Amino acid sequence: MILYLHGFRSSPQSSKARLLGERLQQLGRAGEYVCPQLPASPRAAIALAQQLIAGVDPAELVLVGSSLGGYYATWLAECTGAHAVLLNPAVAPPRDLDKYVGVSTQFHSDAPFEFKRAYIDELRALAIGTITLPSRYLLLAATGDEVLDWREMVAHYPGAQHCVITGSDHGISEFAEYLDAVLAFCDRTPEPK
Repeated sequence: MILYLHGFRSSPQSSKARLLGERLQQLGRAGEYVCPQLPASPRAAIALAQQLIAGVDPAELVLVGSSLGGYYATWLAECTGAHAVLLNPAVAPPRDLDKYVGVSTQFHSDAPFEFKRAYIDELRALAIGTITLPSRYLLLAATGDEVLDWREMVAHYPGAQHCVITGSDHGISEFAEYLDAVLAFCDRTPEPK
């Protein structure tokens, strides 16, 4: 199973989520792909993800997280032992999202939603100071990310497989060029326990 977790204000309609789903469909693997609309509450987003992966062998699970979804994917990977692909992941969202407390709109629908002050504490509860098994992680970090600092990403995932993209942007506009590398990581042979 490949569980895609989108970022703040994003949705399953993001270009990366759609590209990954379309490629898996082309490969006859659409049934392996799950990409839910995450609620604004971090606690509720994690609960939804946990519900979707309940009963899935961690050796058969890969979490793909973009931006805030990368923060969630890291927490879930550490809790379950699953592998994770991180696409310009947020590493300090309690700090970065504090300015978004209030009503915002989603990127793909302009639908309003409220990001409550209590959600900052929910994010703090999901903090992972140090990853435990770097080989479980693939990081794609763009030096041109206009939202998050790629150097923080690289520093937060020491020893992980890093793909630092020169230039690009927060959305990784050329994500299609990295799909094969992402899927190769998803299809890796699990390490012995």
